[in-house]
Amino acid sequence: MAPPPPPSTLIRTRNFVAQPVVASFIAGGVAGAVSRTVVSPLERLKILFQIQSVGREEYKLSIWKGLAKMWREEGWRGFMAGNGTNCIRIVPYSAVQFGSYNFYKRFFENTPGANLGAGQRLACGALAGITSVTCTYPLDIVRTRLSIQSASFAAIQRKEPGARLPGMWATMAGMYKNEGGFLALYRGIVPTVAGVAPYVGLNFMVYESVRVYFTPEGERNPTAIGKLGAGAISGAVAQTCTYPFDVLRRRFQINTMSGIGYQYKSIFDAIRVIVAQEGVKGLYKGIAPNLLKVAPSMASSWLSFEMTRDFFISLREEDDL
Repeated sequence: MAPPPPPSTLIRTRNFVAQPVVASFIAGGVAGAVSRTVVSPLERLKILFQIQSVGREEYKLSIWKGLAKMWREEGWRGFMAGNGTNCIRIVPYSAVQFGSYNFYKRFFENTPGANLGAGQRLACGALAGITSVTCTYPLDIVRTRLSIQSASFAAIQRKEPGARLPGMWATMAGMYKNEGGFLALYRGIVPTVAGVAPYVGLNFMVYESVRVYFTPEGERNPTAIGKLGAGAISGAVAQTCTYPFDVLRRRFQINTMSGIGYQYKSIFDAIRVIVAQEGVKGLYKGIAPNLLKVAPSMASSWLSFEMTRDFFISLREEDDL
């Protein structure tokens, strides 16, 4: 009896992308691009709020007035400033995060496919956060620079209207050349990792725990509305708990820019100076637009992730029929 013919290239490809880690990697990239584009104006406004030290009043505004100021001064481009770089960063960042989470789960499962406990989910998420941020950090710091270079801060020299601003690669090259070489592209990574690890860990832990309560009885998965709700809750909880680290990350990323008004020596020095000059609320600057954006951001992220992942995983099932 002749042996069965080898599977075609198409079948091998479909079976490859249907593997849980690979499907999660691809779906994570899609989820990142979707979620960040949806909330780009609020993401940029959050950064402009975060970087203001004491004595700077340009963006001491309500959320709606801040958005109106961005629109009035820069138009639609102001809403999307830095979003191209952010998407270039967030696609691999989110892909690595979701893919590595599913990779690390293997080491915590008693049996393949077994449910993890809350602590195990937290640990897997923390490791996934550290992995993803380390791989993509230079793009994050450049995105921050691009987000503020056209904003109307008095001490930062602005280009004339219509003048071409440096792009992603030019900004990265300038930092490398003028601000300390390769290490300049990783400035602020310590507070970033300190904040990202618990944030991602909490996000995965809360989402996978909460989604159970959104799942109809007798079903394996929540409805689309249920996934949106679980994603919004997980994002809000994780962001609120870890927000001061996000402020520190932004401050350190522009710590060496001329005219910005502060140069912190260490994380503890930054916390001391911020609390002394701006109060404890200084560690929560920009949290209002951030919480306003985190619900649609994480909701759309989790929904698009699960839909894309399930699609790729279903390819193997079709081939095995």
